[in-house]
Order: sequence, then C-alpha cells, then structure tokens
Amino acid sequence: MKALCWHGKNDIRYDTVPDPEIEHPRDAIINVSSCAICGSDLHLYDHFMPGMESGDVVGHEFMGEVMEVGSEAKNLKIGDRVVVPFTIFCGECEQCKRGNYSVCERSNRNKDLADKVFGHGGAGLFGYSHLTGGYAGGQAEFVRVPFADTTHIKVPSTLTDEQVLFLGDIFPTGWQAAVQCDIQPTDTVVIWGAGPVGQFCVRSAVLLGAKQVVVIDNVPERLTMAEAGGAITINFDQQSVLSRLQELTQGKGPEKCIDAVGLEAHATRSLDSVYDRVKQAMMMETDRAHVLREMIYVCRPAGVLSIPGVYGGLIDKLPIGALMNKGLTVRTGQTHVKRWSDDLLRRIDEGQIDPSFVITHSVGLDQGPEMYKTFRDKQDGCVKVVLKP
Repeated sequence: MKALCWHGKNDIRYDTVPDPEIEHPRDAIINVSSCAICGSDLHLYDHFMPGMESGDVVGHEFMGEVMEVGSEAKNLKIGDRVVVPFTIFCGECEQCKRGNYSVCERSNRNKDLADKVFGHGGAGLFGYSHLTGGYAGGQAEFVRVPFADTTHIKVPSTLTDEQVLFLGDIFPTGWQAAVQCDIQPTDTVVIWGAGPVGQFCVRSAVLLGAKQVVVIDNVPERLTMAEAGGAITINFDQQSVLSRLQELTQGKGPEKCIDAVGLEAHATRSLDSVYDRVKQAMMMETDRAHVLREMIYVCRPAGVLSIPGVYGGLIDKLPIGALMNKGLTVRTGQTHVKRWSDDLLRRIDEGQIDPSFVITHSVGLDQGPEMYKTFRDKQDGCVKVVLKP
C-alpha cells in the first residue's frame, strides 16, 4: 500500500509499505477514506518529538470502512463506517473505566520505555513515535486498529467524511480544552493559536456560553476564520497582547486561558521567545514555552489554564511563583476522545456545528509531502489539510 512515512527532519515521503494484517483478535483493518494533517504532526515534521524512526507511517486523524475484523471485535462488521480516535484504548483497565482513555494502561506496547521518560506513560497513539507504542499511522491507504472493538466511532452514512473526520482528534480536543475551563456565563476565554484546534476551541467556548472569546495569532486568514466563529481577534504582530487583554477585561485579566499552540510558539518579538530559540538550537531545551509564560502572566487570579497544545520534553524559565501565588488551576493532557464523541456527533447531526468549516485544502495522499510544507509555513492561508488516499 501507499503511505506517508517519516524519514527525518522536514522529510515526509510518499512510500510503498507492507499492507497491515490482523495481529490480535481485537484488531480490525480499516480502508482509509479520508485522513488529515494535524498541527501536532508538525512537531514530528520538525523533529521535536523523540522516539521516531525512519520509515514510520505518520498520521493520527483518519476514518474509513472496516474491511477485516478480528474474531474478538464482535461489535464491528465488514462495511462499518468508522472514525478512529487517535488515542488507542482497551476499555477495560482502571483508567479506561474512569473515562481517562488517553492514559489507558494497556494500549502502549512500549510502556516500559514511556515510563522511563514520563514516570508513567500514557496510551498508545497512532503514528506518533515509539514512546507511544510505535503504531503505524493513518496517512495511508489501510490501517490496523488495535483494540478496534473499543477504539472506533461509528458514523452514519447521512454525514460526509468532512463533517465527521475531525471527531477523531481536533474537534474533541478543542471541546475538552474548553470543558476543562469550566466556562461560566461571565467568563472571558482567551485562546492562543488560531490553527485547527484553536478554531474548535473558539466554537466550543461559544457553545458552552462564554461571555466573550478572544483569539491570538498572526495569520490573517486564521484570524478571519476565528472571527467568523464569534471571536475577538488579536494579531500579535500588530498589537500588544497584554494591553489589548487589559482593555477587554477592564484591567482584571481573563478568567480562562487556553494554549492551542504547544511547543513551537512562533512569537519572535519578546525576550523570552528569543531565549527559547537559542536554547533550543543549542539542544539545552526542547520546547518553546512563550505561550505558557504569557498565559500565567495575564490570567486573572484564581483562573484556569487549559493546555491542549502538545509539549514533548523540557522547558526553562517557567514562572512557577506567579502560577502558585495567583492560585491558578492547570488542566492538560491528550484528549479522551471517546468521552466526548457521542455528544459531539449528536451536535453535528443536529446541525449545531459543521466541522468542515476548518478545511482549507483537500488533496490526494500523494501530495502529502508537499502539503506538510504548506501547512508548516501556513501558505495560502492554510488551516486544515484533508488527504484522500
């Protein structure tokens, strides 16, 4: 089959690789109908995530039709149309029973390695390094889905791929980020980053009843999309983020702050962002933490910081004193996709939201390597890329 494979920094190739096979009775093989490039895939593309090996199939946002089913995946049948959550979960361990699917205790087949790095590793993830199980990803013609009897979302034929594809990652990720804020009707919610996850944070915060939603970015097309979703926008290349947030909150600061950027913050005008880039280039720091520092600084005392943005290693100069003395609550983590997917599918079906709004580019899988660069450089106002095998 054909697939997109990682071969090093900025090197994604359209390769021929072996077809997947059933390896366990709970497996299924999916014929991929649509997949997408996620913002966190860029952390692999730029080689900021450890544990990648040359030839690894990438991609964790995909859907398709079941074409083969293991003997123990009894709630699936050939021909079922499914979206596959990026977090692989068994449904039986202590964490899964609590609904904490992204920290499943059984699905990461390299858990011993992850435990050494993180203390206790999380769930297995598709196409996202050997620290998370080394599973082949979904930017491919076919995918083996482990624990397929639990790791799936059945979707109706009445909805298009474009409407439901993002149930596998960015829609529930944006939703979880907003839910973690415990949004009240009097709250100002500020979102750093107007990429795909940031866009769904906007829509989620609006649906959850925030008084005002503010988005910070510097790409005009992304800011326009966020504005269309109900957000006030700040272009950090043209305005002072601190001054504008003071104006919008009468000098008190926002109650809720969401980091939809992660480890590759692109601010360049502040001293701390220059510091991060130098430290990163010298391999003395892995992640650029400008957004985290700014959120801690501007957030109203007793507020909440929600962090769906991906971080991979170590950061420096985190203002822990401000975090503690202001009494801020921090909530983060990979997304517990299945916890939210039934409700979000209902909202799509009822017309409350059409997630396809975020798609700006739709091309064949063979154009994937080129589209990684387009997405990375935000060319042509790129927000979300969908690939068709």
